[in-house]
Amino acid sequence: MPVVHAKAGTLPMPEDLENIPALVSAYFTEFPNPTDPAQRVSFGTSGHRGSSLLHTFNEEHIYAITQAVCDYRKSNGIDGPLFLGGDTHALSEAAFRSALEVLVANDVQVYVAPSGMYTATPAISHAILRWNTGRTTALADGIVITPSHNPPRDGGFKYNPPHGGPAETHVTDQIEKSANIYLEKGNRGVQLTHLRAALSSPLVKEYDFIRTYVEDLPKVLDMKAIAASGLRLGVDPLGGASLQMWEPIAEAYGIEITVVNKAIDPTFRFVPFDKDGKIRMDCSSPYAMSGLLKMRDCFDLAVACDPDSDRHGIVTSQELMNPNHFLSVAAWYLFRTRPAWPTDAGIGKTLVTSALLDRVGQDIKRPVVEVPVGFKWFVPYLLNGRCGLGCEESAGASFLCFDGSPWSTDKDGPLMCLLAAEMMAVEQSSPSELYEKLTGRLGSPVYQRLDAPADDQVRAKLKALTPENVELTSLGGSPVTEIITRAPANDAPIGGVKVSSADGWFAVRPSGTEPICKVYTESFKGEDHLSAIQKDAIDFMEHLLKS
Repeated sequence: MPVVHAKAGTLPMPEDLENIPALVSAYFTEFPNPTDPAQRVSFGTSGHRGSSLLHTFNEEHIYAITQAVCDYRKSNGIDGPLFLGGDTHALSEAAFRSALEVLVANDVQVYVAPSGMYTATPAISHAILRWNTGRTTALADGIVITPSHNPPRDGGFKYNPPHGGPAETHVTDQIEKSANIYLEKGNRGVQLTHLRAALSSPLVKEYDFIRTYVEDLPKVLDMKAIAASGLRLGVDPLGGASLQMWEPIAEAYGIEITVVNKAIDPTFRFVPFDKDGKIRMDCSSPYAMSGLLKMRDCFDLAVACDPDSDRHGIVTSQELMNPNHFLSVAAWYLFRTRPAWPTDAGIGKTLVTSALLDRVGQDIKRPVVEVPVGFKWFVPYLLNGRCGLGCEESAGASFLCFDGSPWSTDKDGPLMCLLAAEMMAVEQSSPSELYEKLTGRLGSPVYQRLDAPADDQVRAKLKALTPENVELTSLGGSPVTEIITRAPANDAPIGGVKVSSADGWFAVRPSGTEPICKVYTESFKGEDHLSAIQKDAIDFMEHLLKS
């Protein structure tokens, strides 16, 4: 079992907090060494991330990446507005300003939230889709400044093309390559204007992301049912961008919503330590969510989002729901209550998300669309209606509007939180109770992810694997039914391997952002069987490393 830090679930002391002045000062005064691979621009599954203190997220990085985005826009004829937003991390504000200086210098029309407002990732995706609907020219795209749920010292930068979702690998590869060339040249060629001039430029316009998002919610959720139910909802934004969304939602639809923490503080001093002793705003972690868990008896339902609001956390009177559990119930519910969705729309899942979704698909007679890890793979399927729901085990999901049109093509935390309220209002049962009923019919899985160190040699071996290289014939004592190294839905490589039997599976893949190998395991036959699967997975890894 993974080791849990002694401080997990407790609030940080003053001496544990990040030194925000030092962090922001380093962003502006420290410079990356482009000859050091660790300090170059690198887009993982969720954009470029790093810390100014490690010379991996400094102003020079943001100048270079933003200029590379401008070059990409120009070469691909993207000449509509760019929606620019950021979350509540300390480095997000600094990077927002740097990006704006470059965008305006490149004559890009930039739409930003009013001063003092933060912007959720799904609000940017929704704004892009809303703008581009019915257009063939002057298409919009977006940039989100966020490291998601990462610790306070981190910064992040994501680019969303006109389809509204995370950029595809071939796009981020191009931006990454171009940005690193700029870094190597000391950012010669990067166009800049002073921030004061940028802020007063007619190219910069205010856009009310929250109003647009809130007004459109009835297109995707039964807001009347939620209001009529009288449910008492508790919300913890975890100091993130969703804080400014919940009161407008409550006022617009007459829903009883209590925001239990209205603080925004870049130290995130109000978030308990995660399992590894770091402050991490992970709304699916029982340690980070321990404060809201203590309040669960005060509300009919309590929910949370991470700082950029692309993830959801669901707390019922019984528990903090495992994301796999909630997503399985969400799929079962959505396809029963959205009759106008395309008849061939399926359940989109990443290959490491619970196999219970496969059983739900069989039960409701809907196809399952299995893709590699990363929400970007769902974008075309949400746009064309092949997926009614796209979801991943790390508590990220989005789904179609009632009429079958896309709502967002990026993960949407508030959407999924409100869906939990809709489910409870319509079904008269909590999502936890619905899950118990579902697993009573379809089987109850046990799921766990293990982490192991992974160097470049391990990554290379995993990437080179083919099903023929994997000699496993049994898994946890059951016959192996499938071995894949490419995703069934689109034949894209998964960067590792997934081995399945009728009652369990494991998957191994290197992390896109950390020097670790992730080992995902699931059993439908209990803890002992899960342990047997994990032993087979570990034996497989040891054999692979020796080969």
